[in-house]
Amino acid sequence: MNTQLDLADKDDVIQAALNWKTEGKNVALATVIQTWGSAPRPMGSQLAIDQVGNMVGSVSGGCVEGAVIQEALALMESGGSKTLEFGVSNDEAWEVGLACGGKIRIFVETLN
Repeated sequence: MNTQLDLADKDDVIQAALNWKTEGKNVALATVIQTWGSAPRPMGSQLAIDQVGNMVGSVSGGCVEGAVIQEALALMESGGSKTLEFGVSNDEAWEVGLACGGKIRIFVETLN
């Protein structure tokens, strides 16, 4: 698991968001703001999403990332921001063959 955020990756996400805004698109930015236990991406990881679902970056993976994208698309319609939390307990993780559980909090905001 990568525990350090590569600044070049973060710059790419921000640049993509700025490019989409310059093109007149609605854009949302998701940022990992807190992790506990096992988490696929470190704090500070970001995901930019445009109004048609194009994305650059990553905040998690799998169904979590899909849920973040859906929330971002909804926020582009209504505006504002939202904090999302996802997690699995140690017991639940063990049942599906993972060594430990974890939680992740992700802040999603629209860019104006």
